[in-house]
Amino acid sequence: MRTRRIFRPSPAARLRAPLAIATGIGLFGLLLSVAVPRDLLGSARPLPALASAAGEVRVLDGETLRLGDQVLRLQAVQAPARGQARCRDAAGGTTDCGAAAAEALARLVAGRDLACQISGADRRGRALGTCEAGGIELGAALVAAGWALASGSAAPGLAAAEAAARQGGRGLWSAAQPAPEAWRRGF
Repeated sequence: MRTRRIFRPSPAARLRAPLAIATGIGLFGLLLSVAVPRDLLGSARPLPALASAAGEVRVLDGETLRLGDQVLRLQAVQAPARGQARCRDAAGGTTDCGAAAAEALARLVAGRDLACQISGADRRGRALGTCEAGGIELGAALVAAGWALASGSAAPGLAAAEAAARQGGRGLWSAAQPAPEAWRRGF
């Protein structure tokens, strides 16, 4: 009869399974740290405030500003795009409502430093926030003058300012064609 020798595995072979498990867990952790955004599991970072000197502010349209290299859309307001609607001017003639809204915003920011609080981003990736120029909140001033509409997410004060502008026939409410309600549905 032949004797069988039973060999014990070497110490390195006994460590392979635990080493493979530890390596797998480490790779999974590395993958998870790269794939998951850092602020997903923690508290959200406060959104930045933007400040811009008067010379760095450009009006892009009735609700959008360029502050240096940052594009910002005013929150909770809707202004028509250029060529979207016609309004009546003070002389009784017609003018482009979108261009008039942009001019009204340009008058509000002319020669004034801006302070903006970012609250997020719109669907196009532009910063979304509220801005003040010389102590005047731009969105509220545009709505009160009738050059912008309060969006559905607006504060009750903006809805009241829009109602007052509508009743007074200011800005867009001065017999705009098409009516503001018609192009509001396009947003």
